[in-house]
Amino acid sequence: MTVRHFLHAILMVGTTSLAFADDVLPGIDVLVRDEFRQLAGARVALITNHTGLSRDGQGTIRLLHDAPGVDLVRIFSPEHGLEGKLDIPLIDDGADGETGIPVISLYGELRRPTAATLADIDTIVFDIQDIGTRFYTYISTMGNAMIAAAEHGVRFVVLDRPNPINGVSVEGPVLDDGLQSFVGFHRIPVRHGMTVGELALLFREELALDLDLQVVRTEAWRREQFFDDTGLAWVDPSPNMRSLRAALLYPGIGLLETTNVSVGRGTDTPFELFGAPWIDGVSLAANLNARQLDGISFAAMVFTPNTSTYAGQRCEGVRITITDRTRLRPLTVGFAIAEQLLRDYGEAWETQRYLRLLGNAATLAALLNGKTAKEIEAVYRPELDAFITRRARFLLYD
Repeated sequence: MTVRHFLHAILMVGTTSLAFADDVLPGIDVLVRDEFRQLAGARVALITNHTGLSRDGQGTIRLLHDAPGVDLVRIFSPEHGLEGKLDIPLIDDGADGETGIPVISLYGELRRPTAATLADIDTIVFDIQDIGTRFYTYISTMGNAMIAAAEHGVRFVVLDRPNPINGVSVEGPVLDDGLQSFVGFHRIPVRHGMTVGELALLFREELALDLDLQVVRTEAWRREQFFDDTGLAWVDPSPNMRSLRAALLYPGIGLLETTNVSVGRGTDTPFELFGAPWIDGVSLAANLNARQLDGISFAAMVFTPNTSTYAGQRCEGVRITITDRTRLRPLTVGFAIAEQLLRDYGEAWETQRYLRLLGNAATLAALLNGKTAKEIEAVYRPELDAFITRRARFLLYD
């Protein structure tokens, strides 16, 4: 026994596992280790993209294609396509370049599998890295596919992965009933603190789906861990989600996307900055720093996006630096920024579409009525607490 394994054995004694980072295994690795017994004899449609990778970088597509006793018939791809490079409104069907297996886009004419695409399938497998925010659409694709699987009597298997921004912190307003959409699949808060496997369990029960659901759990992940605690390699989940820092800020900064503010798309660091031609960056940074928000600081900057909002236009704004991610509360930051924008630029800041991602009318009303970030939180806190109670029995990890 090596020293490392001896220490590991000691640390595993008792009620709390203090596993080493390189012990964290995504669901696909567990499947490989178990010699694919969970899929023995299955005719599989795989929902995946470029993030479907084992610890050693092998693609889930190739692993299932080559697995004995598994017949990989079809692939479904989410927003941004199979390679995660596309940032366009609709994505066409195609084929996997390595295996030649047909790829059906679930971000094109279809948003969920149809009877025809499931006619020769008995199992759908889902393996995509999520980032822990309600309006990031990979979980919507999963939920839609679960509904289709239930309708057509197809088993659904989730190869689970860690929540990269941890599985403890839960923040923001719960989606209003009636505001469900592709950027708001289910009544969960903006930062849900769950893995895709846990969300699948919650979706099945709360949507009353008659579904044979199996979650192949991630092993040795602890809820308090961030992605860089896992020993897994970061792969940009989408073209503008380029770092764990961006993922941590996204629940709050992403809310600005439906307004006339650039969130850094078209720059090297999306979601780590924001601004507009009508903003005074020096003044805004000073006002935000004066709030002394936990775990974060702001610096004035000038930038010119080359795509998206204000492409080619000079913007002033702020760069965001995370100083303590354990204290950072991105929704608090997002609402503090919104409060400051309303105070300083009320006539210039366009908020008509802010509800689309926020998803909670009472919270929006509090914001537009000039409430502070703390007062806004008090509006949605009861529903958030109720969600925390709802989610507790679906949690798979300590």
